[in-house]
Amino acid sequence: MSDEASKCEHLLVAAFDFGTTFSGYAFSFRNDPTKIQTNLGWNAGSEKLISLKTPTCVLLNPQKEFVAFGFDAENKYSTLAEDKQNEGWMLFRKFKMLLHNNEGLTRGATVEDINGKSMPAMTIFSMSIRFLRDHLVKTLNTQTVDIEEADIQYVLTIPAIWNDNAKQFMREAAMEAGMEADRIKLALEPEVASIWCQNVTTGLKGELSGMQYMVLDLGGGTADISVHEKMQDGSLKEIHKASGGPWGGTAVDLNFMKWLTDLFGEASMERFKNEEMADYFDIQREFETKKRNIMPDTTGLITFRVTASLKEIHNDIGGKGILARLSELGLDSKVTYRGDKLRVDASIAKEWFDDPLQKTVLHVKGLLAEPKMRNVSILLLVGGFGECALVQDALRKQITNKRLIVPNEAGLAVLKGAVRFGHIPDIVALRVMRYTYGIRTLAPFNPAVHQIQYKILQGGEEWLDGYFTKFVEANSEFKVGSVVEQHFEPKNPSSSLIDIFTSPDQNPFLVYDDGCQRIGNLVVEHPEGEMEDKAFVVYFEFGETELFVKVKVKKTGREFYKTIDCL
Repeated sequence: MSDEASKCEHLLVAAFDFGTTFSGYAFSFRNDPTKIQTNLGWNAGSEKLISLKTPTCVLLNPQKEFVAFGFDAENKYSTLAEDKQNEGWMLFRKFKMLLHNNEGLTRGATVEDINGKSMPAMTIFSMSIRFLRDHLVKTLNTQTVDIEEADIQYVLTIPAIWNDNAKQFMREAAMEAGMEADRIKLALEPEVASIWCQNVTTGLKGELSGMQYMVLDLGGGTADISVHEKMQDGSLKEIHKASGGPWGGTAVDLNFMKWLTDLFGEASMERFKNEEMADYFDIQREFETKKRNIMPDTTGLITFRVTASLKEIHNDIGGKGILARLSELGLDSKVTYRGDKLRVDASIAKEWFDDPLQKTVLHVKGLLAEPKMRNVSILLLVGGFGECALVQDALRKQITNKRLIVPNEAGLAVLKGAVRFGHIPDIVALRVMRYTYGIRTLAPFNPAVHQIQYKILQGGEEWLDGYFTKFVEANSEFKVGSVVEQHFEPKNPSSSLIDIFTSPDQNPFLVYDDGCQRIGNLVVEHPEGEMEDKAFVVYFEFGETELFVKVKVKKTGREFYKTIDCL
């Protein structure tokens, strides 16, 4: 690769890892790009958890104005709730998963706070990004003099398994937070983790050269999996399209809270959450710390502190005695409950991990069984959930013919890799298309083959409506910056509306086929001349983390950039 300093025109690159559970940032200057600094520690307030990231958590006052983010938001809300002053206040947590479960995602999508009250998701996302940006700028200004906000190249990390609409949503949220469009880069999480693992400091630099390896980025919300090859020139080639699912660490937290709810009953837990918010968060925070210490060989009883307030609420509403309930669940030999200590057999605690782990292992095995994956020899495990010993053990035991590597600070690999990517964005040379892309067109109608419901009459002729004209095929390889051109003859004098579709199939026939999705549209205005002067070419630029589009009117040579509106 050529000299990095010449690649990055900005004074520094700052990356934001805006995660499902935790968020953080890191940065480095152009003159010393490998010296990456992270925020030195967000304090949980309970002193138990000093973290390089802070919870992705937003607090609004009753006027719906931003008040706090992270540990600070949780702590302020807890205090308000304890003093019964929280009426009208809103606390939003773990809202990023909206963009994973995103059928029909629009700009108007909403997210709910912990009490089920909704706000526009775009507002909550942009408030979060703005807070992280302001925190960074403040940090920079205490360290150095004269940093202008315009000197910063921003990189936002996103799961590689996200669709085009989720990517666009994230970009627009960043712009609403006050970032300039041309200083925002979106980076795919497993990809930048891969870049970081080739960094000098990890000791993997030599090992990965010329190798094919799978990157498993296991975060709070998702398992995000990509397969890469490191080329001789140091650039990265993607071997298999990104895949994965909602099998991150939050699935374990949900299983734990579900187990507690089974034990104490829904009514007790609901009232506990509403009336004793600080204690409710403490239970979750303690679990966050405890779950990191559950090892494959952990046996005996694990102690979870359950605050007296939960017991009091449970007794107050006349809930069934906990010992009787344990007996009913057949757990009296595996769980004890005395005072504020709930002691749970390690075998039960490990079961809370089973579901996300098994789904991840099955998925990885399925990928490795594909013929083109036979040269993959290494599994590279990164992400916060990837640091968990139970996760590592399950992968080692169940996928025995591959070498598992967990780099130091696996939880920060994405963040630090994103900073590197900001300095040298062309380090990724080749990507694999996740979908077939195409447009909706007409084709001559053949009554022997085509369904009558798709027949339309136009210009006195019979046409098949909804024919999928593809211009990029799923699983095909694209060099970064590859351009595909499509020629159009307008039917309307002032503008053309082009519907863009994707399909997981390599050869979809109609845009109505199963799996086909209209991802958005492209509006091209062509006011010039007569109808024959209006023909235009659309250049689709593939291989980048986002899809870029350029339009050229043939006769006049007028060129302009457009975005496909996916929202």
